[in-house]
Amino acid sequence: MSGHSKFANIKHKKEKNDAAKGKIFTVIGREIAVAVKEGGPDPNNNSKLRDVIAKAKANNMPNDTIDRGIKKAAGDANSVNYEFVSYEGYGPNGIAIIVDALTDNKNRTAANVRSAFTKGNGNVGTPGCVSYMFDKKGQIIVDKEECDMDADDLMMLALDAGAEDFSDEEDSFEIITDPDAFSEVRQKLEEEGIAMVSAEVTMIPQNYVELTDENAVKSLQRTLDLLDEDDDVQAVYHNWDE
Repeated sequence: MSGHSKFANIKHKKEKNDAAKGKIFTVIGREIAVAVKEGGPDPNNNSKLRDVIAKAKANNMPNDTIDRGIKKAAGDANSVNYEFVSYEGYGPNGIAIIVDALTDNKNRTAANVRSAFTKGNGNVGTPGCVSYMFDKKGQIIVDKEECDMDADDLMMLALDAGAEDFSDEEDSFEIITDPDAFSEVRQKLEEEGIAMVSAEVTMIPQNYVELTDENAVKSLQRTLDLLDEDDDVQAVYHNWDE
């Protein structure tokens, strides 16, 4: 089985996030608030909240911070007014970019996202303009150094739990699932004590695009950095082969 693992990317992003934990904790905090509002504060009865908690732990969010976020959202459910919004557009050389955000002010977020695209010589497009180039999938990354299980055994465990694909990469294992099967597969791995570097539903590009022009790379990086700094932005997906 094969896949296109972006583990090097994820390690880079984690290192970057370690230097800016406030950002990633804000992102996850909003996801916790929305999950609690939608399904209640008990992770045993709220699979979405279970998934967000797993994501929080993968990003080294302290347990007491997670618990505080859940309690705050449960006691203050009526004030949780974040809306999910998604933007699609193009970076330099037609690089496809999708931006997911949770916001309490859609006008502010739209203006900030548009500005980030413009400053990187790109532009926001219409809904659907690039999302057809991506597949929505559950993606679980396991660091080989942290996994004691044999590759074949891990593959069979994942596939038996409902995974679609298993990829043995240089420094990691990548498990791909249908979005609807993601929670079940992730939970099964967790029960078996498998440490996950990353576990989330994501948008995976069908093809990756290389950038050889140095100015285009700088422009795209500017857009991605500006989006990364925006607290409203939850996730950014692109098909740049970094």
